[in-house]
Amino acid sequence: MATSMADKAEAEQIPWWLVLLNGLAALIIGVLLLISPGVTTAVLVQLLGIYWFIAGIFSLISLFKDRSAWGWKLFAGIMGILAGLLVLQSFFLSALLVATTAIIILGIQGLIVGGAAIYQGFKAHTHWGQIILGVLSVIFGLILLANPLIGAITLPFVLGIIGVIGGLIAIVAAFKVKKAT
Repeated sequence: MATSMADKAEAEQIPWWLVLLNGLAALIIGVLLLISPGVTTAVLVQLLGIYWFIAGIFSLISLFKDRSAWGWKLFAGIMGILAGLLVLQSFFLSALLVATTAIIILGIQGLIVGGAAIYQGFKAHTHWGQIILGVLSVIFGLILLANPLIGAITLPFVLGIIGVIGGLIAIVAAFKVKKAT
């Protein structure tokens, strides 16, 4: 009985149609990334540039309403506008740069998380699974850092697969939420 109450409370918080829209958007973007990764990535990066530009403008406008942390708001506003303009002027180069930067960050994260897992595994003396996963994470991080350009080129395909699978799961979840209400 408690589980059904929790499910019903969760269903009341998130409208089922919003979950469905998120799932459909993820599915469509995932399919587009798999069918036409270059153009789709360029469009998504253009949208990111537009977002950064608008967010930068709003950050500067917010200075007139609230002067707290004005230095950060000014910096964020100027950087957002500059980044947005840079992306919008050269979106194909920006798409490659954004993807390559993401791969480098993921590679560094793989090294850090893997190193921490190895350390924790040896510290506990009993978690060989954690040590193995840590070693795999470090290897994965090194592979990404060895050639981030190849990782950047394959990133749209990986994101496409994740989008399709995540979209389908969200669509199924939307109908479960609808049924629970």
